[in-house]
Amino acid sequence: MDKKTVLNDVHRDMGARMVPFGGWDMPVHYGSQIDEHHAVRRDAGMFDVCHMTVVDLRGARVRAFLQRLLANDVGKLKTAGKALYSCMLKDDGGVIDDLIVYFLTEDWFRLVVNAATTDKDLAWLQDHAEAFDVAVDARFDVGMIAVQGPTARAKAAAALPAELRDAALALKPFSAAHAGDWFVGRTGYTGEDGFELMLPEADTPATWRALAAAGVRPCGLGARDTLRLEAGMNLYGSDMDESLTPLESGLTWTVAWEPAGRDFIGRSALEKHKAAGRLAAFTGLVLEGKGVLRGHQKLYDGEREVGEVTSGGFSPTLERSIAMARVAADAGDALSVDIRGRRIPVRRVKMPFVRNGEACIAL
Repeated sequence: MDKKTVLNDVHRDMGARMVPFGGWDMPVHYGSQIDEHHAVRRDAGMFDVCHMTVVDLRGARVRAFLQRLLANDVGKLKTAGKALYSCMLKDDGGVIDDLIVYFLTEDWFRLVVNAATTDKDLAWLQDHAEAFDVAVDARFDVGMIAVQGPTARAKAAAALPAELRDAALALKPFSAAHAGDWFVGRTGYTGEDGFELMLPEADTPATWRALAAAGVRPCGLGARDTLRLEAGMNLYGSDMDESLTPLESGLTWTVAWEPAGRDFIGRSALEKHKAAGRLAAFTGLVLEGKGVLRGHQKLYDGEREVGEVTSGGFSPTLERSIAMARVAADAGDALSVDIRGRRIPVRRVKMPFVRNGEACIAL
């Protein structure tokens, strides 16, 4: 049976269409995926992300622990509350998970990891924590709500504890504030401004209803996927996984090569991969004809197969089909995609497609 978040009954009360998702019973939409997408781009929407896992890491050597485990460098985090996006890699450079890490104190960092990878993430963390005397605490007692959109922070403020409100509204992007058991990060997965709220599970249903009353639209997984696709944000399991390195997944920018002496797990494999050259390119695509781009569709440069779509779909903001794709290093710009036996032209573009409600590509 699929697991349920603490908001499951609230979703059903609000008329959500529920679907299985990675072992969870989750809302896909509340009537119109397109309307929910536009609500986030133009106003404010919220998502149940309680299925994701908060992991608190504590110990005197927790920074050194994360400098070993993450491809990005937590040495960059010098101000309490600052956040960093990173991949956690296997020895061969494959991506175990992509995650956000928050620096809170020198003996306390917080991770937010993906739902589908929670078990293997926790096992990997535990396997390496003992050598650094770090305690790994998976916070299954914490609920999470993502509130996103140009008016999201203003509308969410009233639902926050009074002692946290001013600090939350003063946050810079990719920073967090906390008070008691409440934690607010100015982060997200939509290409819009907003908050990701972490709060006691017991407070989560009432907070969801309070946000709805403040004009924040409940949104499902469908809009979350089209929003992150437009924003050029990778989805674990589609755009990268354990068989692929960050270097061929559009995530080279998350690998901190300096300082040169930091021996993070997977570094040696990435250096060899990089030195070998001819890395596959990770690119954005816009369909130039009729159809819809979907994952695993094959891409061609002339008659030569050169790659495939990793994530694709219809963009409600741009009103056309877009995709992320992995293609051969020597593939040209004039590509075509095989859609049900038909070759249709696609145009390569630099991502993101949309950010802060505005198109980032020529239409």
